[in-house]
Amino acid sequence: MTPTRMKTEVLVIGSGIAGCTAAICLADKGHEVTLLSSGASLDNGNTALAQGGIVYSSNEDSPEKLAKDIATAGWEYNYEPAVRHLCEDGPRAVEKILFERAQVPFDRTDKGDLYLTKEGGHAVHRILTCADYTGRAIQDSLVKEVLIHPNIRILCNRTAIDLLATRHHSTKLEFRYQLNNQCVGAYVFNAETNEPNTILADYTVLCTGGLGQIFLHTTNTSASIGSGMAMAHRAGATVMNLEYIQFHPTSLFHRADRKFLISEAVRGEGARLFNAKGERFMARYDERMELAPRDIVTRAIVDELLKTGEDCVFLDAANYVNQDLRKRFPTIHQKCKEVGVDMSKNPIPVVPAAHYSCGGVLVDNRGRSTLDGLYAAGEIACTGLHGANRLASTSLLEGLLWGMNAAEDIHERYEGSSQLCQRLQDSIADWITSGRTEMEDPALINQDWATIRHTMWNYMGIMRTTPRLERAFEDLRNLNKRLHSFYKSIRVCKESVDLFHGCQTAYIVTTAALRNKTSRGCHFRKD
Repeated sequence: MTPTRMKTEVLVIGSGIAGCTAAICLADKGHEVTLLSSGASLDNGNTALAQGGIVYSSNEDSPEKLAKDIATAGWEYNYEPAVRHLCEDGPRAVEKILFERAQVPFDRTDKGDLYLTKEGGHAVHRILTCADYTGRAIQDSLVKEVLIHPNIRILCNRTAIDLLATRHHSTKLEFRYQLNNQCVGAYVFNAETNEPNTILADYTVLCTGGLGQIFLHTTNTSASIGSGMAMAHRAGATVMNLEYIQFHPTSLFHRADRKFLISEAVRGEGARLFNAKGERFMARYDERMELAPRDIVTRAIVDELLKTGEDCVFLDAANYVNQDLRKRFPTIHQKCKEVGVDMSKNPIPVVPAAHYSCGGVLVDNRGRSTLDGLYAAGEIACTGLHGANRLASTSLLEGLLWGMNAAEDIHERYEGSSQLCQRLQDSIADWITSGRTEMEDPALINQDWATIRHTMWNYMGIMRTTPRLERAFEDLRNLNKRLHSFYKSIRVCKESVDLFHGCQTAYIVTTAALRNKTSRGCHFRKD
């Protein structure tokens, strides 16, 4: 039975590529790690959904070439030290963690060499793949290592409620008056006991992933509600570039809670886009056509849909990809068949969907945030790498590299004993449960989620205007106020915590978009 209060050296919140990498690297160095997952297993995040691949390198490549492609895709809004760090040190992280430690079975040619593909925005072939389930292969390999590691404590069905910070949660004035606000763990809801737990930690690593589920249409899993963003913002950590939400241009057009991603690699292998009239339209928008960066392709598709009045455009791989599609893209081929489309014979109906958050909790190249003791890695973090728009297949590498960086920095800072004195630990009170016994009302929660998602899609979507953003700001501000009262009136539960996080994330993302008057990359303002 898990105690309601515990202490760990390092608390890792989230179990995707960034979280698992950080946990493994820390545990290998002898540290006690507690790894949290909000789902019943360790693979309920977006890592397992990544189809295309992970950036590596090739004989025709160089750090300078990759840096140029990243900066071009990011509209020159990237943080140059972060770009340089990934371009120079990224391949080493792939080799150390994925080749040697996890032994991920990446695709190879008939000669036994690594198979490298090319995607939109890339000048050369430099992307490692495992057919069209690269993320799944990486996640499975990392989880296998996590499960057998004696220094990693795994806690599933745990939803982080709040980050613990000395300025907000200590009951002793000697800690609250200190200028240095310090993260010391988190309040965590235990779905197995339906009670909040207190987990104190010397260091906390946020790896909670993205926020796509605050939009009506998204490729993200149900866990991607921006929980880490909301918690870090409340705790006082700096967040940045929240308005840059990348919409993937090609998700399968079908009815589902989560849109199925049609990988960038399909276009990378030669597939072409056509509108309902059968016209190949991308030449009207960019000379790179289907291989233009995602934000450009996405807006081109939206423009075509507005012109034609149709619900989708079509991605034709059958007539333009010179490979066995069932072998190269088995997952996509199977999913398309399930909805009645044979991609080896017919074009695939596609539409854009919310896909990736380019901003997040501001961190340096070591993964440190502005809140002492708090690190962030993966999609929740804003390293500055992506700028105003992410280059395809850089996200897995960023999560891997910054997860490793955070682990190395924490190890270097460790002095052999707890970083939290006993007096500080004792000053952090456990969660105070409301005396009320009412549980959540599903009707209220479902309606609030519908409001959030429709508001974000209609007003904060692919094309934005000042009137739309102002309406979203007002509506979400009012909903936030109501939810603060609602949140306090019921016993805490996963559903209420998720709603609270999702609404607050939507509000701060919209606020960032309203403040940024410059149209750039993923933040496209028509006015």
